[in-house]
This record gives sequence, C-alpha cells and structure tokens, in this order.
Amino acid sequence: MPFNRRTFLKSSAVTGAGVALTGAVAAPAAQAAPKKGPKRHSLTVMGTTDLHGHAVNWDYFKDAEYTDAAGNATGLSRISTLVKQVRAEKGRENTLLLDAGDTIQGTPLTYYYAKVDPITAKGGPVHPMARAMNAIGYDAVALGNHEFNYGIETLRKFESQCDFPLLGANALDAKTLKPAFAPYFMKKFHVKGGAPVTVAVLGLTNPGIAIWDKAYVQGKLTFPGLEEQAAKWVPKLRSMGADVVIVSAHSGTDGTSSYGDQVPYVENAAANVARQVPGIDAILVGHAHLEIPELKVTNEATGKTVVLSEPLCFAERLALFDIDLVFEKGSWRVESVAASLRDSKTVADDPQITRLLAKQHEAVVTYVNQVVGQATETLTTVDARYQDASIIDLINKVQEDVVKGALAGGAYASLPVLSQASPFSRTSEIPAGDVTIRDLSSLYVYDNTLVAKLMTGAQVRAYLEYSAEYFVQTAADAPVDVEKLTNANNRPDYNYDYVSGLAYDIDVAQPAGSRIKNLTFDGAPLDDAQEFVFAVNNYRANGGGAFPYVASAKELWSESTEIRTRIAEWVTAKGVLDPKDFASVDWKLTRNGTPMF
Repeated sequence: MPFNRRTFLKSSAVTGAGVALTGAVAAPAAQAAPKKGPKRHSLTVMGTTDLHGHAVNWDYFKDAEYTDAAGNATGLSRISTLVKQVRAEKGRENTLLLDAGDTIQGTPLTYYYAKVDPITAKGGPVHPMARAMNAIGYDAVALGNHEFNYGIETLRKFESQCDFPLLGANALDAKTLKPAFAPYFMKKFHVKGGAPVTVAVLGLTNPGIAIWDKAYVQGKLTFPGLEEQAAKWVPKLRSMGADVVIVSAHSGTDGTSSYGDQVPYVENAAANVARQVPGIDAILVGHAHLEIPELKVTNEATGKTVVLSEPLCFAERLALFDIDLVFEKGSWRVESVAASLRDSKTVADDPQITRLLAKQHEAVVTYVNQVVGQATETLTTVDARYQDASIIDLINKVQEDVVKGALAGGAYASLPVLSQASPFSRTSEIPAGDVTIRDLSSLYVYDNTLVAKLMTGAQVRAYLEYSAEYFVQTAADAPVDVEKLTNANNRPDYNYDYVSGLAYDIDVAQPAGSRIKNLTFDGAPLDDAQEFVFAVNNYRANGGGAFPYVASAKELWSESTEIRTRIAEWVTAKGVLDPKDFASVDWKLTRNGTPMF
C-alpha cells in the first residue's frame, strides 16, 4: 500500500506512529528473572539546511551534473536516498525530518518558478521544492532569510503547497506582534507498553530579514532576536508536555552579525540560544553555510549539554541527532544526544524524486540555455577579487545605464552616477561566442534589485575605505600569495565592492582605514562635498555588509526587476558583448605606491 503522508501526519499528530520495542530475552525457568530496568526509547531527528533550490544534482550554470573540487553532490534527490536509508535503519516511526531554511532561492530553478513560470500565477505550478520535500516527507521547516527574497505573496503560496509547516517563532506581525507563521511543531511518538514521547520543534529565523528584504517586510513583519523568542517559547513547549525540545534555527553559531548595529539582534545566535535558554536538547543550525558535525554547548543556567549540528548547504549533507531517552518518575528524560552527518556524494539519486521533477527541471534547462548575444572574448572572475576585471565592470555599466535612464529629466539627472558591484563568484565565465542566460546568471547569482542613493564624496571615500578592509595587510617586501591576500577577518567576497566612475588605488601595505590613495573623479582629486548618485544593490542599500552611510542615505529611486535580468536585457539589446563598451580600469592594488600586478 503506498505511503500516504497526509494520513500519516494526521494520525501521528494525534496518536503517534506505532513502534515496537524489543523486550529482554526470557530467562530460563530455573533462574530468577533479572530485575527490569527503566524503560528506554531512541529517536533520530534528521535535518538539512540552506537547500537554496538544489532539488537535483545539477549545475544549471555549467549545464552539467554538479561537482566541485571536493567531489560533493547536491540535491534533494540525494537527500531522499539518505533519508530512506536512515528510516530503514531506525524505523520510520522513530524519525523526524527537519530543515533550517533558505529553501526557495538560489538557483535558476527557484528563479524560474518565482518569476518566469511563477507559482503565484492563476493555475500556476507547484513549486518543485515543495513537490520534492512533500514526497520525501519533511515534518517541519524553519524560515530562512532568503524565503522573503521574492516577496510575501510568493512565500505564502509556497507555504500553501507544502504538506509541512513553515516555522518562524520570531517572524511577527508588525501590528499585532503575534507570530505570522507557526512558531512550533509537536509530534507524539508511541512507545509500546509505555507513555508516548512528545517532541517539540521550535523554528527561529534571522533578524537580518528586516534590512535585507526591507522593501517586502517593512511595516508588515518584524523579526526580534532568537535568544529572547526562544526564552519565551521553550518554557511554553515544556509546559505543553514536550519531552524533547529541538530548535531549528536559521542562524549561525559564532555570535557575529554582518549588519553591525543596524539591527539590535545577533545574526548568528544559535550558540547563544543554547547557552542562554534552558530546556533545549538540540539545535539544527543553518544560515552560515558551514559544516559542523557536532558542537556541544553548556547551558549556563542548568549546566546541561546542548548539541548543535549544521549540515553543509545545498543538500550536500544530512544531519542526524540520535536521541536516547529514559522513563523516570513518570516522564521521559533525554539521557543523551549525539550528532553526526551523512554525505550526499556517497549515495545515488532517488529515481522517485528525479522522475517527479523531470519536466520542471527540463523547462529550466531549456530556459537558461537561451542565447542572448555574442561575446568577442572570454570574460572571467578568476582574478576579480584582487584585479579590476572587465566582467565586473559589465555589472557596473549596466547599473549606471539603468539608473541614468530612470533619473533622466528629473531633479538629479545632472549628478554623476557611480556604481558598486561585488565579485560574487570565483568561477564565473562568459565564454567567447554564444552568451546564454546561464552564463549571465553565473555572474550574478543573487536575486538583488537596483537602488539609487544620494551620497557625498566624503561618504564615498569612507565607503571605499571600509570595502578595502577586505584585504589582508601585506608588507611591501613580503611575498604575495593571492590565496591569502583577501577575506581579512573572514569577510566574504560579496562584501567587497568595486566602485565605478572613480579612479583609486588600494594600498594594502597600509593599515585598514588608511588604504585609499589617489582618489580622483573626472581626473581631479575627489571633492568631499561633491554629490553623486550611487547605484547599489538592495542588499547593500538596506545595510547588508554594514557599509557606512549607504543605508541611511537618501533613496532617489528603486525597482523590483532583478539586476541579473537587467544584465540580460542590456546584452540582448547590444547583441555583441565587447569589453570596449563597458570595461574600465578604475582601481588597482599597490604597496607603498607600487602596483602589485
């Protein structure tokens, strides 16, 4: 008989799924029966996170099966195989399957079903991520920040297509301050001959949504801190009879925030939650795109150990929390929790999932392989983080043109336009010859939109100094290893910006804050009082990366069309992608004034 998930969920929520425990072997009649110990039971909670639209093991940017230097495999089709293995080992009735968010953004697949063939259209398709996760049998999924990238309508439609709840105890209605999504999920596991075990899952999302997707959530939703909301909800879950409390948190572990003090809540707060909030047994961690097999944190109030695990993103790993319980004094107590990871590259795709998604996958493959122009030469990002690369200049040229067109004839039309862009990828390449949508998508992997801000020369100077902190200070006579030259203080590549329309040097022999040299505009030293229109992506405009001044600067214009789409439109209109139409040498790295490259 085929497995019916809806029936299972309904029945298990009320009565629990049955599970038989193997009893002790009967003692010989001549011997006294051994004294029975307390009843014990074991459960396994499985978890994924940061799937980012990786439904199958396919790289839409390379038009080939996914692979990387470590030989990793991606996709829910692989996760499904791992999940079936675990269920076979443990008994499905003893398992729970969770996710910690960032599900519906990140690949051309997710873009296609948000924008090209949108799930929100009348009679629109079921989202492939919903179809796959329903088929695999997820029990609950926490909201990630990228769930909001396409707006609340798309998110709510996705939610309606899921057979599992989307959890967000700290995603509150801005007016009522009540949860706008389900805060928690509870499930009872039946134990033969004993009381059921009640497991509660609390979902927490990231406070940074308030700035990263400000255009969609401002005035509608608010996102308080994980620590305070966990402190509110965990005691409630315990009072409701939870024997086990699991937190699914779209938040890393290191206690840092990329947005500085713009939001009064910690971005990567999972370990804080474990340390500060009593009553939690385990935390499924997300958001940071790290691999953490097991992290043990001692709760400050109780002295008990809380076990955290973060499986690698893109469905490359599956986390397992093996939980042992003992029945004492009329209730179940967690005796131990052990976390581990299973690797998607060790298994084959589940044909059930690949067949289920075949038509939707093929539609996206066809879409991304559309030819939109011809490139006169190969453009690559391989050196773009430490040398001015024309492929990044392309982004800035498109942004400048779009903003100039939008402001034409208005009060700010006479101001010069500057633009920022980041080297998002180290592997993007637009080959000479046919240029396809997938080529351009690999260049601009995020679904950012364009904003125009009003900035002064002094503010731009400070902005550049902050950006230049990305480089590791390197003495003039020291050997140069480009692999160790960037990402100072773990700053990611997407938080280093080129700024076009200016000329400047970055002297990496100098300490951070004193690196921008020979800064000129139109051939003359930059005037600190000069006003500029600054074309920035919405992530940066809303404070992402904590760059100075830009978030508070006056907004002159914004739009909802993705920058990636604008690049495709620009290339399509030109027909030919020739660096002479967009390339410029705006900056270079130096040491004590001597160019490095």
